[in-house]
Amino acid sequence: MKFNTKVIHAGVHPDVATGAIMTPIYQTSTYVQEEIGVHKGFEYSRTGNPTRQALENNLAAIEEGKFGACFGSGLAAIDAVIKMLSPGDEVISTNDLYGGSYRIFTTIFEKYGIKFHFVDMLNINNIKEKINSKTKLIWVETPTNPMMNIVDIKKVCELAKENKTMVAVDNTFATPYLQNPLSLGADIVMHSVTKYLGGHSDVVMGALVSNDSKIAEEIYRIQNSSGAVCGPMDSFLVLRGIKTLHLRMQRHCENGEKIANFLAQHPKVENVYWPGLTSHPNHDVAKSQMKDFGGMISFTLVGDSLEMAKQIVSKTELFTLAESLGGVESLIGHPSTMTHASIPREERIKSGVVDSLIRLSVGIEDVTDLIDDLTKALN
Repeated sequence: MKFNTKVIHAGVHPDVATGAIMTPIYQTSTYVQEEIGVHKGFEYSRTGNPTRQALENNLAAIEEGKFGACFGSGLAAIDAVIKMLSPGDEVISTNDLYGGSYRIFTTIFEKYGIKFHFVDMLNINNIKEKINSKTKLIWVETPTNPMMNIVDIKKVCELAKENKTMVAVDNTFATPYLQNPLSLGADIVMHSVTKYLGGHSDVVMGALVSNDSKIAEEIYRIQNSSGAVCGPMDSFLVLRGIKTLHLRMQRHCENGEKIANFLAQHPKVENVYWPGLTSHPNHDVAKSQMKDFGGMISFTLVGDSLEMAKQIVSKTELFTLAESLGGVESLIGHPSTMTHASIPREERIKSGVVDSLIRLSVGIEDVTDLIDDLTKALN
């Protein structure tokens, strides 16, 4: 099956009992057993739910994987991955990282004896300098949040395999429509399903996908033991959202390109960060591992004025000032005071998250209206 068919049909089947073409919402906590240990595949909804299972199968298929697991949030999915490690293990991650990921690494897991190294992954040698016998995981974001840096997934995976190290890739910004890290050698793919996969800003959810049966077995053990699962209603909503993922992503990409080019020519804009620009760092890598370049854009202002940035994000009308991303509606945000406020300022500045940096999640509205909205705010 091609991708556009998978999003609609993979992992889902008409309901056996009624013939319903849409996966029912199995709003139940437990299941009747004919006798002890004899049931229809489900015992308790923390362990397994038919609606969630359909979504997990669908996500696995569109990510070119075999095993999918859904969680109550993207951070709950990240939590499950790090729980696969032990005290004394080390993790290498990018220095340009979603603030929530940085927070869970440094404030939750460091105190349990897991060491984290944050490096500039644009240069593979920076990873080589930190990798050692204690390195058990390389955590990759690409494109990164919010600088849109592109990490060469294939090179990272080749290095990891030489050192018998696991690789997990946060594929939230790209989505399975644009990029498939498992096909490039990754062991685990993570999604904040809240974003593009759900696509309508009405669900909070996370997911992990893998092709490795041993890794999947451990993920399912942690999922069941820790219990941070999503509910059947949310699973239903995401199944519905995924059916239009390919159509939405096409428009996100089209609008993103036009807005990136508009910003690049605006006299008040100093830098534009969008992987589709030929001037973008590792643009050639993006071309090789992505189908298109997405609808996430960051930009800085001439003079790097915090006050000007605050004024602009509060003046837009169609671009709504809000955290999150990936919905059909356009959003605007200020990373240093919103999504990345948990990262110390000196660390933010090093990775490029300066005071005037503004992040856009470009929606699927008419792009002319969006450009008009930005023009008024910038002027």
